[in-house]
Amino acid sequence: MDTTSGTLDEALERLHTTGPEINGYLSNHGPMAVEALVRHGQARTVHRWVDHYATKLEDLPSARTRITDANWQEALGDARRVTDWTTYMARQVAERPWRAVLAEWWPRLLPGIAGAATHPVIRVGHAVRILLGDGEEAPRIAEFAHALGYWAARHTALPLTVRPTGAASPADALAALPAIADQQGGLLHGLAQLPGTEGWLAAAESVATPQDPDAARTQLTALVQAAVHRYLDYGHGEGVMLVHAATAPNAVLRTLPVLPRELWAPSLGAAWAASAAITSVYSPEAALPRLRAGTLTPDEVFERAAAHGDEHAIKLTDTALDVASWAPAGDDRALSAALRSLELIPPFH
Repeated sequence: MDTTSGTLDEALERLHTTGPEINGYLSNHGPMAVEALVRHGQARTVHRWVDHYATKLEDLPSARTRITDANWQEALGDARRVTDWTTYMARQVAERPWRAVLAEWWPRLLPGIAGAATHPVIRVGHAVRILLGDGEEAPRIAEFAHALGYWAARHTALPLTVRPTGAASPADALAALPAIADQQGGLLHGLAQLPGTEGWLAAAESVATPQDPDAARTQLTALVQAAVHRYLDYGHGEGVMLVHAATAPNAVLRTLPVLPRELWAPSLGAAWAASAAITSVYSPEAALPRLRAGTLTPDEVFERAAAHGDEHAIKLTDTALDVASWAPAGDDRALSAALRSLELIPPFH
């Protein structure tokens, strides 16, 4: 990752002057997208992309009431307190190593993984990848604090608890999930239908239970792969929202190396439940004709995503490149899924 010019840090500093959401419900994808752009050799495009993207961003919300170690529970999930949460998390990482802060807060936040359509956990995953791979300069620590604060403010549990007790692979379990009846509303409208969707909980709980932390990591990897491959055939159910069925579990996967091993299985469980829920909320009836990446290389596919410019397409392609790196020779499904996103999602103009 080329950060010698300070491109990433400069972009993060610019974005930290803006709020985490637009119009009160759309997430600010800037930090996630610029991290992916820089990582995949597109640093030269970052400031132009931020210039354009920033035109729709909003100022940081005003602070309300100080959050402390004694009162944080009453503020959990209060989106109006997002700036209070960011300030609190900034104090946390100023006083202790960021890994210790993550280990403490991860199990507190994990039950709320569905908040803001999983964007907060995705933002945490990008921040952790920066810190692990590129150093702990101040803008990167600040980004980690912003990401954790956003998650705490948008902490939202699914309307039912999923306890995997079966033996199915993630791919088979995703394929078996029934769709909700009314797909005309937004994500919260869809999630509210899950408890009443016949067979949904049984299908969600049919996925295998990991026997140890390493098995949890293997299964989480398989989930990311399955969700990316499924996007290739079924992404048209909702081209933007179904991106998160893959990028949310991949954010969790990227975070596992810095989490205590006893948190790996619960992390898989939360990621699976979120991915399964999003899949059912936006599942179409029929598959699209198969698209093939052909001879395109991963770098060429990401260059197309960068030129396309939409933040969701950039993030899905970033995850698809991870999956492509795990695939055997000749398996171009992940790269093809990335190209599918460029068809389904309008380009950023």
